[in-house]
Amino acid sequence: MRKLVYFIASTLDGFIAGPDGADPTGPDGFWPIPEDYIGHLIAEYPETLPGPARAALSISSAGTHFDTVLEGRRSYEIGLNAGVTDAYPHLRHIVFSRTLGESPDPAVEVVADDPVARVRELKQEEGKDIWLVGGGELASALYSEIDTMIVKLSPVTIGAGIPLFSDKATFNPLSWALTDHKVLDSGAMFLTYDCATTIVTLSVTD
Repeated sequence: MRKLVYFIASTLDGFIAGPDGADPTGPDGFWPIPEDYIGHLIAEYPETLPGPARAALSISSAGTHFDTVLEGRRSYEIGLNAGVTDAYPHLRHIVFSRTLGESPDPAVEVVADDPVARVRELKQEEGKDIWLVGGGELASALYSEIDTMIVKLSPVTIGAGIPLFSDKATFNPLSWALTDHKVLDSGAMFLTYDCATTIVTLSVTD
């Protein structure tokens, strides 16, 4: 069965974007992008680079991890605002939104229905794993469906912003097993965790 993988960049204090939700890697962004970070993405996860970056870097590799990318409306609109209707033309691109309406791009599928049900259908299909790119609200809606988290941990803190999971997530403690890690000279880390078990919490009363 295909896995849902939350492959996401995070600050040390657990944020994936600033309070305004804008692209933290953009011209006015705060996210450091050192050479070894880009090099590792190109070598190991080339399919996670957006189409314009792949073209600029002359990347044609299909990659080995994902063939489908999922994102919420706010994440998708970062590209739309920059004039990019399909940031991942090399992947099957699905956007979850109840308000977006008709897709701005014929190659992008817009789903207004329950994301959990759609992801469960996708998991049953043949293919590579499914990349959950964000944002925090969609990750919260799919919290129980995430099989693996690959956290690109950046050595930076911002104090406030969009967290890994929004406050709409249901309280549900899970245990995660560290299955792989890569520490770069620049200080960035790629940490891979597989969902292990549900943590059972007991309430003790007198």
